[in-house]
Amino acid sequence: MNRYLLDRIPASEERSLFTLVENKTSYCFDSCELSVFETHQKAEKVNLYFNHFSLTSMISGKKIMKLPNKPAFDYLPGESVILTPGELMEIDFPEATQGNPTQCMALVISDDVIRQTLDKLKELHPKEHGWGDWEIDPTVFHLNNNQQLAETINRILRITRSENGKVKDIMVDLTLQEMLVRLMQTQARYVLQQSSSKSASFHPLTEVVMHIRENITAKIDMNSLADIACMSRSSFFKKFKESMGLTPAQFIMKERIGRAQKLLQYPEMTITEICFSCGFENLSHFITAFKNEVGMTPKVYQAGE
Repeated sequence: MNRYLLDRIPASEERSLFTLVENKTSYCFDSCELSVFETHQKAEKVNLYFNHFSLTSMISGKKIMKLPNKPAFDYLPGESVILTPGELMEIDFPEATQGNPTQCMALVISDDVIRQTLDKLKELHPKEHGWGDWEIDPTVFHLNNNQQLAETINRILRITRSENGKVKDIMVDLTLQEMLVRLMQTQARYVLQQSSSKSASFHPLTEVVMHIRENITAKIDMNSLADIACMSRSSFFKKFKESMGLTPAQFIMKERIGRAQKLLQYPEMTITEICFSCGFENLSHFITAFKNEVGMTPKVYQAGE
């Protein structure tokens, strides 16, 4: 899955640093605290925790994260990690230098804002029976940023750095609520994309995703997807977009591009063969769609340039 990067933040000057390891610059708002952490030298076993629910996202560099009862993992730009209150992180910084510091942002979010956002969604946009409920899933804690999630995080960073006065708090509050929705949509997509066929009968969207994958090489009829979900076409489109953050057509396109990326790892396959094996009707459309999603043509991607 493609990862969307956050905007780079100019590194702090050396004379402004209190410490070379996890130097912290914080901005306080009514609903959250935004902190930017910078590490300017290699370090190991650095402990950190937050008292409230937090969303962190890597800006530059690399961390090795160790969370309680979870395997250690690389934490890279374009990725986010959510942390429950009091969850202890042990962090290694294998590549940080003063010329190339590791940067990570953290949003420590008010419990009231999370509860109010969830209550509003449940009241105004309840999910269909069997589609689950609006919630932040603590088990889906390590995510690749999709475009929508990265855009809302970037917007909060830009507001923090460019706006002044009380309007800054209002703009951060509104964007924070949108970010929480995008986070839940990102988690929902991850869960459904990882679901096995055993869970299809318990979740209509899982069955829809399975049908898309099983028929990705052919033209997919939107009415058939609505029938699988046992909904009218208009209701299906609305609820799919609310839950996943994408229209069904956008989701199908991402699935086709993802399949193409896997097939492009095999140099013996031609671009034309891959095009039609991923359900595209012509080569020109495939090349344009692939470049729009991945940022390069299929030929360049296959060559690994």
